[in-house]
Amino acid sequence: MNASNTQLTAPPDQSTGLALDKKRYLWLISPALPLIGIVTLVGYQFAPRPFKKAWALTGPILLHVIIPVVDHIVGQDQNNPTATQIKLLEQDPYYARLVKAFIPLQYAANIYAGYIVSQKTTSLLDKILLGISMGAINGIAINTAHELSHKPDRLNHLLSHLALIPTGYNHFRIEHPYGHHKRAGTPEDPASSRMGESYYQFWPRTVLGSLKSAIAIETHRLQRKAKSFWSKENELLLGWGMASVFHLTMLAQFGRGIMPYLATQAFYGLSLFELINYIEHYGLLRQRKDNGQYERMMPQHSWNNNNIVTNLFLYQLQRHSDHHAFPNRAFQALRHFDEAPQLPSGYASMLLPALIPSLWFYIMDPLVYRHYQGDLNKANIDPKRRAKIFSQFAVIDRLIRKDAGNVGVVVD
Repeated sequence: MNASNTQLTAPPDQSTGLALDKKRYLWLISPALPLIGIVTLVGYQFAPRPFKKAWALTGPILLHVIIPVVDHIVGQDQNNPTATQIKLLEQDPYYARLVKAFIPLQYAANIYAGYIVSQKTTSLLDKILLGISMGAINGIAINTAHELSHKPDRLNHLLSHLALIPTGYNHFRIEHPYGHHKRAGTPEDPASSRMGESYYQFWPRTVLGSLKSAIAIETHRLQRKAKSFWSKENELLLGWGMASVFHLTMLAQFGRGIMPYLATQAFYGLSLFELINYIEHYGLLRQRKDNGQYERMMPQHSWNNNNIVTNLFLYQLQRHSDHHAFPNRAFQALRHFDEAPQLPSGYASMLLPALIPSLWFYIMDPLVYRHYQGDLNKANIDPKRRAKIFSQFAVIDRLIRKDAGNVGVVVD
């Protein structure tokens, strides 16, 4: 794999602090996200009634409008760490502390939200709108859990579960590192979307499929230790128990009136995360070798983007190919690869198009087609739409060849 040749200008002996990572203090943006949620709640609490709904909608406005606009203005990251710098970056404890700092702030925001929505003056609609805003934070918290889930020690695994508790998506801690990373870019992976598959078709397949996968993985792990699924060593039961305690405590503290809020934030949070999953591997397929096994995961099997702002919020998740190549590599050391397929914009900008199937197919299907140089037999295609997709692109291919022939161009 050939990473971009762009490197930091600092010589190796000066590769500390800002000289090593120009974004060093900009990474504070991600753990500061729950603080934005707290500011939103304060604004809602004290705003005049006509302005409360605008405050309640701060989360989706930030996610779907402000971040994409700023992302477009700021542009792409031109820095790529060298092998030496990767080692230095991963040895710096500053970055791990940033990831962990997200969690106490996340809980402060969630508890404060529970208090706000429990007030008699908070309408049902406002509870739902506030649930959407907090769901955006708890959805991004799944990405915090993602960073922690790849660490080898149990403490980080427990912290990963803590970040997953509000959405109740604790099975992700098991399925992602041990399921998705083995099957990504194959039809067997519930978290890899298929060409022609809408997000609304993908959602139940990935949510239910990932849960089923996590149960199978943990069951198999316990069987190897001669233990039953109901063993106290079952990490799934631990995570689900932690989530149950949190939600029951919130209900006991703030009353059943917060149930619409709790349900909304959990649903929106996990759906937001799965929307990002939908984008990451759309239509990309690892080819089978002669022995029937899939080829190893390579840069061409993940959609990437190098826009700075979204990467700051998502711990460089958009440098997705390097993450799959080195799952345990810390976010600050991930590299950009020129040969990896590139999205037309950052993940934040692609969220709304992904929710509109016709627009998404219009944008992405030609990119998949070009990525495989017209050979869609190499793509991961929804079986139900396979014939239609082949027919559509056969027509397009004939038109291209006809136009090329009219001007005397030879088409390979």
